[in-house]
Formats: sequence, C-alpha cells, structure tokens
Amino acid sequence: MKFKPLLALCLVAAAALSQTPPPLGQGPGYHDPRSPFKPLQERADVLSWTLLSQVTARAEKKKIIPTFPAAVQALDRKTVRVQGFMTPLEAGDRQHHFLLSSVPTSCSFCVPAGPEGMVEVRTKKPVRYTLEPVVVEGVLAVLHDDPYGLYYRVEDGNAVN
Repeated sequence: MKFKPLLALCLVAAAALSQTPPPLGQGPGYHDPRSPFKPLQERADVLSWTLLSQVTARAEKKKIIPTFPAAVQALDRKTVRVQGFMTPLEAGDRQHHFLLSSVPTSCSFCVPAGPEGMVEVRTKKPVRYTLEPVVVEGVLAVLHDDPYGLYYRVEDGNAVN
C-alpha cells in the first residue's frame, strides 16, 4: 500500500516530538509544546473540544461506529460556534470547504487529530486561509455513518471574530 511509508513517517515524527504520543488517529490531538502556535484557549462562546472529544468508537465488521454522549447528540442540527486551526481541502488562499482542528498541524503529511478532534466546515462565503485559529458559526451535523470517517460537520458556516 502506498500510504504505509507515509504512515511510518508520521509515527516517527510523532515519536520524535513527544515521549508518549497519543494513539494514531485518536483523541482531540496533541499540541506540541515546541509549536510556534499557542494552544486554543477555552472560550464560553464556542463549542468545547473537550465535549466533542468525548465520543467513543467501536469497530463493527469493516466500519468504525461512533457513540456520542447525550450532550453532543443534543447539538445535532443546532447553530454552534467552533474554534480551531484550518486545514484546507481546496487549492487557494480562500476556502469554502476545510477542516477545523483542535490543534495546529505539525506535519504537512499528517492529520493533526483523530475524527473527534476535527470538524468538516462548509461556508457560505470563502474564508481566508490562516495559520491562526478561526471561529466559524454554522449548523452542526453529528455524523453517525459518514463515508469519510468524520464525526462532525458545520454547514452554512460563516467566519466570526
């Protein structure tokens, strides 16, 4: 498989950055203390990554099945604000479709967190790409069976300050 060397590279990089890296693809992400970017500060006006990361998952046949706590399920189809670091999914400096992560990317080849530490975002107006945290407001979808393995999506989003 073509991605095995890339996966190995990411694991080596994670081991070099921390004595005890989190399990690959799990958790809200690891913020390297040597990162030039400050970790996200908890804010009362945005959805907490601590809450979003409380999802558990189990393997069933060839699928990962997430189980969301009641507090997360209650947010489905509600308007929320999410704060995070952008990971573009399109070319260009203005993005309509991107991921928000609870931690900044430390390796351009690695996903910064597991699915509980990322939110897919689709915005009405393009958002200028930045390395600094952004806040997006939109309708949250809690995804029980996403074909890409995502747990959360914000639709009809707008960047806010």
